[in-house]
Amino acid sequence: MSTKSKLKQSRGKWKHKALDRGSTARYLRKENFRIKKERDKYKQEAKEAKIRLEKELRKNSQHVSNKVDVVYIALQLFLVARIGFRAVSRVLKVLGSYLGIAKPPCTQTIINWVSRLSIARIQNADQPGSSQIDSNRFSNGFIWLIDISIGLGSGKILAVLALDAKHHVLNEGAPNLQNVSCVAVSVAASWDGVSIAEFLQKVIAISARPVAFLKDGGKDLAKAVRILREQGCPCLSIDDISHTIANLLKHEYQDHPMFKTFISACGKTSKKLKQTVLACLAPPKVSTKARFMNLHRLVRWADQLLKHSPKGRAPEGSILSKLRASLDQIPECKAFISRFLRDANPLLECQKILKNKGLSQSTYRQCQQLLENIPSRSPVRRGFTTWAEKQLMVAKNLGIEKEGLPISSDNIESLFGVSKQHGTGEIKDANRIALRIPAMCGELTREDAQRVLSISVKEQQRILGSLPSLTKQRRQVLPNPGCLNEILADEENQNLEFVPGSKKRSKNLINLNITEDYQKPTGPTIGLEKQTKPPPEVEVSKALVG
Repeated sequence: MSTKSKLKQSRGKWKHKALDRGSTARYLRKENFRIKKERDKYKQEAKEAKIRLEKELRKNSQHVSNKVDVVYIALQLFLVARIGFRAVSRVLKVLGSYLGIAKPPCTQTIINWVSRLSIARIQNADQPGSSQIDSNRFSNGFIWLIDISIGLGSGKILAVLALDAKHHVLNEGAPNLQNVSCVAVSVAASWDGVSIAEFLQKVIAISARPVAFLKDGGKDLAKAVRILREQGCPCLSIDDISHTIANLLKHEYQDHPMFKTFISACGKTSKKLKQTVLACLAPPKVSTKARFMNLHRLVRWADQLLKHSPKGRAPEGSILSKLRASLDQIPECKAFISRFLRDANPLLECQKILKNKGLSQSTYRQCQQLLENIPSRSPVRRGFTTWAEKQLMVAKNLGIEKEGLPISSDNIESLFGVSKQHGTGEIKDANRIALRIPAMCGELTREDAQRVLSISVKEQQRILGSLPSLTKQRRQVLPNPGCLNEILADEENQNLEFVPGSKKRSKNLINLNITEDYQKPTGPTIGLEKQTKPPPEVEVSKALVG
């Protein structure tokens, strides 16, 4: 075949191939255009449907009608959902279009609302109703929980919470922060038995005396109650069960020959287990302060860890050999561990029962059955029995030995913890912590939101304007060398003190020397709550430091 004929045939094949390829490309181009057009159409329809759906949702949703609702929602987010001030502002900004909030509140506005809520709750003299105690007709029917906590700086916080003495009659389970109300809170440079008694006497003169004080094992609190009793205020004293059990275990095991060895071995084991493949077996963190409140967690961890190391030789290089190399002297403390758990486990089971049901005759019998696992001559068992019988006498004097006596101060401990972590920032200022405490007690209602709006800016500044602030000191002094004297000038300001007081009655303390109660009359009676209920207007005063 000649070269010319070959060229014609090659050209003809190329033409047919180009035609086929062109028709295929045109078909694909048309199909892609059609698919893209349909896709854009579906996207537009979906977008329009989403807009219509949002309009329907907004149309059917309940819009916030007034500022009281905005305040109520913001306080709910802070106090119930437990999110920070900035987070509350951001959440309201996101939900503003759905709730009909045109201008969401800023962070500082929410901070002011929480501060005013504390002021409003202290100013509001109408405490939640309490059950009347027949044997204490001159009391207000509440058990007062008292405790002291520290923050950053020289200030110490003294808080007084009110809990219904018949809580276990009206409610199931242990009391929580919604079941208590803040009676008073104060910050001072130091507290002792005398100053605590003076503060409590000031509060009792306004709010009437409680039926009992519930406290931990602190000597200053015990001295304050004793001083009040000597001054003629016949209030009973209840010792917290958690601190009682911790003290019993402390007296029994603090001087045990293997105690220090066990603590040291746990610390060394923790260092060896961390940053290894066995990090999940590291011991729990136990505070060195009030160690025996949570020491049982560390002992239980050691007992569980030893069960992972059975008798017998471990293969070289195995994970069991690595575990045994990290145990330090813990296997030598096995006798101490078993004895501690023998005493601690029954006590902790008793603690769980009494916290949820209160101390009564029936719950005490349950505790006696649990204590049979402890030898009868053990100081732990005898000490717990002595404490329980003493508290049963208190319950009998109040007439609630069958229903259950509140026996735990976990409410005020939890309140201090929440107040320090929530809404105080990095600097744990005692005054700022104390300012949050009344707001975090009790249930939040719309009436609280209305009271918040009723407090003016001028009134808030009058109460809180001169408080010493560590945050303010840090901003003014730290970046400006040579102005340390401003710290002393700021410390001269008055610390926070929230005490309900009347503006329409004499401010002199009433006579507390009521040593005997009257018998219950047979005829119609007037509720004691109406006689001891303070007037609706109260004042919030500020006391000098120290």
